[in-house]
Amino acid sequence: MCPVLALMLALPAPAGAAASQDRIFTIGNYPVEARAADAVTAKDRAIADGQQAAFRSLLKRLVPVTAYRRLDTVRDTRAADLIDGFAVRSERNSSTEYIASYDFSFQPDGVRRVLDQAGIPYVDRQAEPAALVPVYRAPAAGAGAQEPFSEARGSDAWLYAWKALDLANTITPVNLKPAKSDVRSEVINAVAGGDFAATRAFANDYQASTIVLALLEPDPGNRRVRVTLAGQDAAGPFKLVRNYRLDGTDLAYTAELAAVISLAIIEGRWKFTNARDGGGYNSGGPTGGAMTAGSGGGGDPVRISVEFTGMGEWQVISRQLAQTPDVADLEVEGLSARGARVALRYPGGPERLADALTEHGLALRSAGGGWVLSRR
Repeated sequence: MCPVLALMLALPAPAGAAASQDRIFTIGNYPVEARAADAVTAKDRAIADGQQAAFRSLLKRLVPVTAYRRLDTVRDTRAADLIDGFAVRSERNSSTEYIASYDFSFQPDGVRRVLDQAGIPYVDRQAEPAALVPVYRAPAAGAGAQEPFSEARGSDAWLYAWKALDLANTITPVNLKPAKSDVRSEVINAVAGGDFAATRAFANDYQASTIVLALLEPDPGNRRVRVTLAGQDAAGPFKLVRNYRLDGTDLAYTAELAAVISLAIIEGRWKFTNARDGGGYNSGGPTGGAMTAGSGGGGDPVRISVEFTGMGEWQVISRQLAQTPDVADLEVEGLSARGARVALRYPGGPERLADALTEHGLALRSAGGGWVLSRR
């Protein structure tokens, strides 16, 4: 097994990229995984598949969600032709399996050229960094509270969920600010309620010009987690409340999913106001496409069994699901080492969803009276 954080450059990385706007063309800490007859083949396959998947994630980072369908026109673009370099963060392997986490850097001008030629709108300018304060509020005594939902464990889970994200290379970079112990609950309530005066005072407390409160409140009795995003980011003042399904006592997973979607929402707001028109961009609303993708939709819930070989693959699948246009009310109803149960809504039902997921490298099929999802 190779040491964690060992560095391996496939090609020279662009000089000074980390300090420039071009850093948004790096997808950091991306999970890769593959199996094969031998370790070398498994590693090669994981890297090849990983860079193609990372390229799709990069396009979704840059392109407003309401223009995602136009990415069909560039789906056959070879990521390998646009790679600037890659570095391994961590890795482990056996004789037949390779699991790792990589940073993939893409050629900025090459990616821009692909999008420009296809007439797809995109954002290639980072917002000014905003402070983000993850605050955890434990359930009240007698409300189904258990030790896994204690203040200490919940606060750690919520903070670590944000730390696991690529907060530096995103188009809306975030400076995490751990919650201060002396901030009164009344202040948190006021900011969460959309009180702009309280938000300014909150920002001053953290010496920030823009600040977002991310308040997570579990409700174990009702198997729900409520997340409130409120404050002022680079796009302006906002407040948004979402509920996520809680599977048993697995608060950490729900926190991870909520952090991924929350960052996508912040990105979507910035893209809405800054997209470069590549041939006609019709926005979905002032909050940006990411909110629309998670809060709209219609029809009866679709319940899906998800198959995967490891948690790295599950992270990729869940991220792709969350970012699929028109997918709404996505909830994880169960999670194990090799499978998950999810529920969601999608206009037109599972048949149309299957078509939409194909472009993301996912296969949704009918089996045994239900629906099964896996990577292709």
